[in-house]
Amino acid sequence: MLGGDGKRLKGFDVKVENVSRAFGDFKALDDVSIEIKRGEFFSLLGPSGCGKTTLLRIIAGFDNPDSGSVLLDGKNILHLPPEKRPVNTVFQSYALFPHLSTYENIAFPLRLKKIGEKELDAKVQEYLHLVQLEGHETKKPSMLSGGQRQRVAIARALINEPNVLLLDEPLSALDAKLRQNLLVELDHLHDQIGVTFIYVTHDQSEALSVSDRIAVMNHGKVLQIGEPFEIYENPATDFVARFIGETNLFPAVVRKCVPLHDYFLTTLYIEELESEILVTDYDNLPVGQHVSFTVRPEKMKITTDKPTHVSKDINLFRGIIEEPIYSGFQSKYYVLLDNGTIMKVIQQHANYMDEGPEIEWKEQVYVSWSAEDGYIVEVVDS
Repeated sequence: MLGGDGKRLKGFDVKVENVSRAFGDFKALDDVSIEIKRGEFFSLLGPSGCGKTTLLRIIAGFDNPDSGSVLLDGKNILHLPPEKRPVNTVFQSYALFPHLSTYENIAFPLRLKKIGEKELDAKVQEYLHLVQLEGHETKKPSMLSGGQRQRVAIARALINEPNVLLLDEPLSALDAKLRQNLLVELDHLHDQIGVTFIYVTHDQSEALSVSDRIAVMNHGKVLQIGEPFEIYENPATDFVARFIGETNLFPAVVRKCVPLHDYFLTTLYIEELESEILVTDYDNLPVGQHVSFTVRPEKMKITTDKPTHVSKDINLFRGIIEEPIYSGFQSKYYVLLDNGTIMKVIQQHANYMDEGPEIEWKEQVYVSWSAEDGYIVEVVDS
């Protein structure tokens, strides 16, 4: 099977159908259904306790669902024990044998299969090169860094040539910079190997960075499945909007819906802002409909001077800088609007600033955004 880029895709399709799992009164998974494509880098993203690790354990065979099925290439695997399933798991804790060298840890699955020494050595050398651990063959896990130990765990999982690789928060024990570097390496490794990766994380930046698609989970349910840009730009629920990146989110009521070409220019009244705002949307929403509205902080402009020649589809508010936060590549401003509402605005620093950010604490500012940059997140029953 070939992917869109012409590469041969390996691994299996994974289909989770109506899977539920409860632990006493706690419902870890509530009728979850997901389809993962062959060779895809698919992430399960959500906060602690949302059910993502439980789902991974069910796919691996370490736990059984109360109902539902798990299919690999169309075959239900729930009756198979973990060792009979064509999947391998990489854990957060590495799970290496402390008394074995790097070489022997990686070789362990092949020794269980009683592979000949010559073939075994060729395979181990191949995977040592793949995870960039040449020269560390004789070291025990205690002599390796956290990133190196995780590479050993990944190589050991891949040397079995599984059709599906399950990764349970594999980078969360590492420091931020090492985590980012290893994430890039993991993505590159997936491109080289091409098998199906199912990656569990609570870190939205990790999921956005490497995933072909993401399933956002909360309270045992899948709230949205989509490509990273879809999840970020078009969140399906209030929770997804808040969990993925930062946003300004308000309840609103539809006041007007005017057709323009293939979309509608919608007027919303936001009580918290004591004002009407404009947003474009593809749905012809009825007047009086209750909705949620969001605008990302980086989509907004902030100036000390009132903008002139403002077009009709621009939303404009005045306020005072309540809290400026300088982060080097950007500044985040908490702006106290005249009506008492706080809005977050992010300004990227593309140019050199020898005197620091131009906007300071308690300075009067104007914030604005285009109707095209806001988004109606979900329709709320009135």
